[in-house]
Amino acid sequence: MNEEVVKLVVFVPENHADAIREVLGKTGAGKVGDYEYCTFSTKGIGRFLPLETAHPAIGEVGKLETVPEERIETVCYKKDLDKIITAVKKAHPYEEVALDVYPLVLNPHKTTYK
Repeated sequence: MNEEVVKLVVFVPENHADAIREVLGKTGAGKVGDYEYCTFSTKGIGRFLPLETAHPAIGEVGKLETVPEERIETVCYKKDLDKIITAVKKAHPYEEVALDVYPLVLNPHKTTYK
């Protein structure tokens, strides 16, 4: 396959990380060679201040919040992004899901994506 592959990064509270990894795998993200459900995670602290019109799942309006979070990285085909991101947003506890999408430059002699 010669389709465009991207890296998808999702930030999620630690206690919801397994559920997000499961959604990513079930929707087709993380297929690398003969493997599925491939992800990499790092732990960190998320910070946010909910404004008056917010409906925070964690924290209170007008109060700065810090939350132990995981940064979950995976790969997927660009054509599948809408389906994957829609599923992530349904499973994610936050009203506003923090995620990043990065284009990848692939080495044709190395990793294969399925």
